[in-house]
Amino acid sequence: MKCIVGLGNPGRKYKQTRHNIGFWVIEEVAKRNGWTLNKQKFQGEYTLEIVNQEKIILLEPLTYMNLSGESVRPLMDFYELAPEDILVIYDDLDLPTGKIRLRQKGGHGGHNGIRSIIDQLGSKSFNRLRIGIDRPAPHMTVTDHVLGKFDKEQLPMIEEAVDQAANACEAWMSQPFLEVMNEYNK
Repeated sequence: MKCIVGLGNPGRKYKQTRHNIGFWVIEEVAKRNGWTLNKQKFQGEYTLEIVNQEKIILLEPLTYMNLSGESVRPLMDFYELAPEDILVIYDDLDLPTGKIRLRQKGGHGGHNGIRSIIDQLGSKSFNRLRIGIDRPAPHMTVTDHVLGKFDKEQLPMIEEAVDQAANACEAWMSQPFLEVMNEYNK
């Protein structure tokens, strides 16, 4: 069993913001496969599907970004998932807009959603898929940047990144994460 978690904030106010890029990827994977996040439990919306005889969960925590672990941990406990069985998708200020990067483990890098998951799991050993949103302009705060929307020039890069991230998620459904990492970190 594997769980793909897209981080973001619930509600229309945040729908198209940089911080919700994890939700964008989950929604793309669901759309491609004709799935809907039709279950509400664990302070999130999710679906449980079967791909190549393996159970796959897509989860969008509804706890708001900074408390993401409060949704991820109960789901993992219920389904008896190990940290290595999850893939968390989130925005990254340290990557150029539209760049994707996969990692098997690491720190939180200042990302409060990842910090919450590490705190709740007591482990840094879970798979990550980071999508670059670049640093804020000098006159802008980090909060305003992550809660802002992509501009017209950035949207094509972000749409390509969401597409590539969804491809990586689908590849992980049937391949070891290391193989997916090697393929998509080029």
